[in-house]
Amino acid sequence: MKIIIVDDDSFICTSLKTILQSDSEIEVVAVGTSGEEAIELYESFMPDILLMDIQMGGISGLDAGERILSKHPDAKVLLLTTFSDNEYIVKALQIGAKGYLVKQNAEAIIPALKSVMSGQSVFGNEIVAKLPSFLGGQNKTDLSNYDINEREMEIIEQVAKGLNNKEIADALFLSEGTVRNYLSVILEKLKLRDRTQLAVFYWQTK
Repeated sequence: MKIIIVDDDSFICTSLKTILQSDSEIEVVAVGTSGEEAIELYESFMPDILLMDIQMGGISGLDAGERILSKHPDAKVLLLTTFSDNEYIVKALQIGAKGYLVKQNAEAIIPALKSVMSGQSVFGNEIVAKLPSFLGGQNKTDLSNYDINEREMEIIEQVAKGLNNKEIADALFLSEGTVRNYLSVILEKLKLRDRTQLAVFYWQTK
């Protein structure tokens, strides 16, 4: 997989590159030090994953990620930071980033990249489960304008609670395959990319 690393600390860039290239499946094709560079490098290299710091001078990683994703909705953006901040997590979820990692947890970066490459998000169900408190949401969602039926609404509510497909299937007495099919239809109806965005949508829709 082809990776771009962007961090305004050149030492961190070098360290991350060394860590990542210890894995034979990973090729670091470019390194940048600003949000502006992230946008330019993404356009030049079209990497499989952009691994980017959040806090940088000029354009932040969140803003750069938002610009990239607005033009390339299928882009895989994985964000890095030095601490876990609820506001950053919510913004990362909202823009459609594929993950949010704390830099200190270096051993998790390669597995996270591989998970994102396989189509997963790496926020974790524990983050999704905290969305109500992050967003101040109350269970007053009205999706009547989106052609969502009762069964689909039940599945959306389970996703918003942070349940995975197997847990949803067990809770609603469905097969995992049926849950996956429902989720595909729901995401298409709501024009969302993944279950993480679906959870954010649920808790923001009043």
